Amino acid sequence: MKHFLSLFELSQADLRHLLATASQLKGGLSRGERPAILQHHVLALLFEKPSLRTRVSFEAGMAQLGGSSLFLGDDVGWGKRESPEDFIKVLGQFVDAVACRAKSHERVAALAKLDAVPIINSLTDLCHPCQSIADLLTLQEEFGELEGRHMVFVGDGNNVARSTALACAMMGIRFTLACPPGYELDQDWLDQIRSTYPEAPIIQGHDAAAAVADADAIYTDVWTSMGQEAETKERRRAFADFQVNQELLDAAPAHARVLHCLPAVRGEEITDEAMDGPRSSVIAQAGNRMHAQKALLVHLLRPQWIIDHVPAPQ
Repeated sequence: MKHFLSLFELSQADLRHLLATASQLKGGLSRGERPAILQHHVLALLFEKPSLRTRVSFEAGMAQLGGSSLFLGDDVGWGKRESPEDFIKVLGQFVDAVACRAKSHERVAALAKLDAVPIINSLTDLCHPCQSIADLLTLQEEFGELEGRHMVFVGDGNNVARSTALACAMMGIRFTLACPPGYELDQDWLDQIRSTYPEAPIIQGHDAAAAVADADAIYTDVWTSMGQEAETKERRRAFADFQVNQELLDAAPAHARVLHCLPAVRGEEITDEAMDGPRSSVIAQAGNRMHAQKALLVHLLRPQWIIDHVPAPQ
């Protein structure tokens, strides 16, 4: 049984084929095509955290593919009213896949180990792989070939940054994290990337302006993630020199695109000028969540459709 807990679940060829599938499905939708690839399939959305993009993109994507979805909030009692084993084994009798948005990656991984139903990590404290597929799709639309591009992540080495670093390693994109001292990528995660992709160019530094000097994309995320609210004041002080603003964009090439996974705290990690300006791809990036996740759902539930209908990238 296939699960999707991180991009480590995919080969480089798988990821390229997923991007090709997402691009093909997006192009078809723009022409009014909504093939019922997942007709009669049901996706459960098991969410511990609030959501806009993740929930709506999965629900809309399933509907466009001919399937349906169920939103399961705190009332279903995941890990509270009954054992995780009983919970997921029963849920697996009803649905074809479960997308989990959870506080703890370990809880999601534990569900996958039971092999009761395909599990999709739609966000955990460790990583955010669905977001990264959408990010790659956005870059591909902007620049075509991904290999050799330079992605600069300005901010915290958090779950989004971890997934971004891995996605870049898989696609031959140079990745730089510009952050305050003490907020670098987790060493275990870095070691795992380098053991799988030893040639991956991953750099960490503390000078944002120097980092973006030859950037193709400048990515940022909130300084304080959900669950870190007690650190807000400290983080505002630490990240004060790591705001994506016009001054930082002036230090980057004119073609560099601005990315943000959203939601944004405008005036903290990014200014209105950068977020809404002509170099921003933030809204297109958000829209690509749905197209990327449609491709992922087909990959997990109807992989033969991709083999039959989407030419493998060379």
